[in-house]
Amino acid sequence: MLVIAPIAKPLAGKKLSKKTFKLVRKAAEHKCLKGGVKEVVKSIRRGHKGLCVIAGNISPIDVITHVPILCEEAEIPYVYVSSKEDLATAGATKRPTCCVLVLTKPTKGELAPEEQEKIKADYSQIISDVSELTSSLF
Repeated sequence: MLVIAPIAKPLAGKKLSKKTFKLVRKAAEHKCLKGGVKEVVKSIRRGHKGLCVIAGNISPIDVITHVPILCEEAEIPYVYVSSKEDLATAGATKRPTCCVLVLTKPTKGELAPEEQEKIKADYSQIISDVSELTSSLF
């Protein structure tokens, strides 16, 4: 049983979590992923756009409390998932990860057009699901 932080809203359900982890895995394969609080904050401040995925079982929660605020200021959608271990596994690292930023295009180099379209399609689907989830909260 996981202990989820009280600020973990919008929290993805099982289906949305599965889709989100799949997107994170694809992004990691194509170098479109920024992992860890420091790197995510740096990317947001530099103006990179994407989807921020935050783990809900972080302790102490103070480590990530500023990330949703930064995301809202930069108009970047964010969603919480239940486990930092699952987030790390999807991001192709063994170390548990607090948050990742899924970019729509790699910071260096270019993707093949068909790969870019696949990631964009998955990204758009998850963004619509997240916006649906947030609208049901308020």
